[in-house]
Amino acid sequence: MNIWGLVTAAVGLLLFCWATTQSEFVVYRLLVARNKSVWGENVHRFHQFSGLAVITFGVLLALRIVGR
Repeated sequence: MNIWGLVTAAVGLLLFCWATTQSEFVVYRLLVARNKSVWGENVHRFHQFSGLAVITFGVLLALRIVGR
């Protein structure tokens, strides 16, 4: 197991959870403000899919399938 893969997956899970609950946490609000001009009202959906992509990459990295 690669520790950085687990950290990456944890960050992706955090992003996914924030997007699902439409969190008011400062870091997430900054991400929303930055991306809202492009994604409009779909900004939370974009962050959900981004979180899932980061989780997937983190798991692949942890299992050493990617980044050998």
